[in-house]
Amino acid sequence: AYSPDEQSCGIWADGVTASNKSIWTNAMKLVAADTSMLPFGSLLSVPGYDNGAVVPVLDRGGAIKGNRLDVLYPTHEIALQWGVQRLPVTVWEYAD
Repeated sequence: AYSPDEQSCGIWADGVTASNKSIWTNAMKLVAADTSMLPFGSLLSVPGYDNGAVVPVLDRGGAIKGNRLDVLYPTHEIALQWGVQRLPVTVWEYAD
């Protein structure tokens, strides 16, 4: 997990994700992924994150490569409580 502050994002802690969306998009419930595997806008469910609701991939990070994700939390302390977990993730197909 990560937070939008300098403790997690360093000099890139400007409130804007790599997809050029505000961190407040989707009520601050979003995921960072390796966008070569899961492009921006992909929809996921992560057990235990946002009560299993579907959340978008709107960010990426330097350490997020391959089968790794980062879930966003509002503070560094809450992100540390989530820690590192190995979980099955559902990738949803968008349909109207």
